[in-house]
Amino acid sequence: MRETYSRLMDKVYLASMWTAGLSLTAMSLIIPWAVFTRYVLNSGTGWAEPLAIMLMMVFTFLGAAVAYRCSAHIAVGMLTDRLPARAQKALAMVVDLLMAALCLFIIVYGYDLSAMTWNQYIAELPGLRVGITYMTLPVGSAVTLLFVVERIFCGSQHERPIVRIGSEERPHSIDDVVAKSAA
Repeated sequence: MRETYSRLMDKVYLASMWTAGLSLTAMSLIIPWAVFTRYVLNSGTGWAEPLAIMLMMVFTFLGAAVAYRCSAHIAVGMLTDRLPARAQKALAMVVDLLMAALCLFIIVYGYDLSAMTWNQYIAELPGLRVGITYMTLPVGSAVTLLFVVERIFCGSQHERPIVRIGSEERPHSIDDVVAKSAA
């Protein structure tokens, strides 16, 4: 069961990483375009800023979930590194439980915020609802919660090849991971 869950989380992880990366790439193209149209063409594009903000929210919340799974989030270990191994493990469990509680809070209130603003439209992008912009809060937090559950029941995943940061042999897909495991 744990292996199946981790394989499923590998797919969620890759989808989240690609979505966050594509959002960052799109932002990197949209913002210079907005600057170019405003200062060179003297006619700013109204759609660029709200779209860049929405993409930043996607990047932030899905990127945070990806960083959590591969243990790349900011952590201050000055105190915890000096604790005995048993206390470190207990403190890690407390952190995971607090993280789960925070995710649940953001899921509930992020969904409420999205629902409250669902019938409002972004002026510069009339076909885009404000509530869709805020859906990144509960969706990103739900993905993070899935990774928290995985960490609690399956342990940290940061040493697995699919999530290892800086590895020269970093796989690009689930198929690469399966092929490497079979070898």
